[in-house]
Amino acid sequence: MFFHDSQLQYEVRVDKPNPLFAKMLQQAIGGIEGEIRVCLQYLFQAWGARGPAKYRDMLLETGTEEIGHIEMLATAVALNLDNAPLELKESMAREDGMVNAVLGGMNPRHILSSGLAAMPVDASGVPFDCSHVYASGNLAGDMYANVTAESTGRTLAVRLYNATDDPGMKDMLSYLIARDTMHQNQWLAVIEELGGLGVHPIPNSFPQEMENGDYNYNFMSTLRDESKQPTEGRWTHGESLDGRSNFSTTRQPGVPMPLLGEARPKSGAQREQINGNNY
Repeated sequence: MFFHDSQLQYEVRVDKPNPLFAKMLQQAIGGIEGEIRVCLQYLFQAWGARGPAKYRDMLLETGTEEIGHIEMLATAVALNLDNAPLELKESMAREDGMVNAVLGGMNPRHILSSGLAAMPVDASGVPFDCSHVYASGNLAGDMYANVTAESTGRTLAVRLYNATDDPGMKDMLSYLIARDTMHQNQWLAVIEELGGLGVHPIPNSFPQEMENGDYNYNFMSTLRDESKQPTEGRWTHGESLDGRSNFSTTRQPGVPMPLLGEARPKSGAQREQINGNNY
């Protein structure tokens, strides 16, 4: 259950409206690195959570916080569209750079579809489709997905921060960057609480003796030239990070390709593919 009030989570102030920056902010709303993605990801992880209730509660808290981030960014888009020209002849009459904003990057759908407001789309106008919402039901696996989501989200927020000289926008983005810092640490703290690297391999409920032990800690080289050695690194030697074995290198195994045989009658294949020319 959700409640709302008339306040924003954090101040949103635009000193110099910029329709082009409004278009860029759309990536932080509906892009694959954006707030709709993490909001839905955390909420669906929570709604399907099994096990200790504290993890469900934490996910609900953070997913709900992300709703507030969407609201902030949507407000920022609308404020950046203030005074945007609604007619081409109006923009051409101006000499304050608005022509370049309209003809050089403003999203026309901010006029045509939303009436100078934000939309659930990315910076290219592609609607958010939930294809990057990950909620597997495995707590550790989901936490790693969340770290990745917050890492890419923070990267985007930093790029947006560097793309604007508006003090108000920098202040808002500084807040969002700070929250991304917390959330990265938050998800890593859950992983540590679960046992850190000891939770690997994920899922750790599957008996490892049922794996093919010839290949579970081997870096596999696909180099065709056997005279060349694969690049070495921490992943090729020494104890594995989960402490359960040692790394090594191996060559990609190869076995003969099975023959699929003849095509079935009435399969739409050529008669030369079908035994007895029965088609």
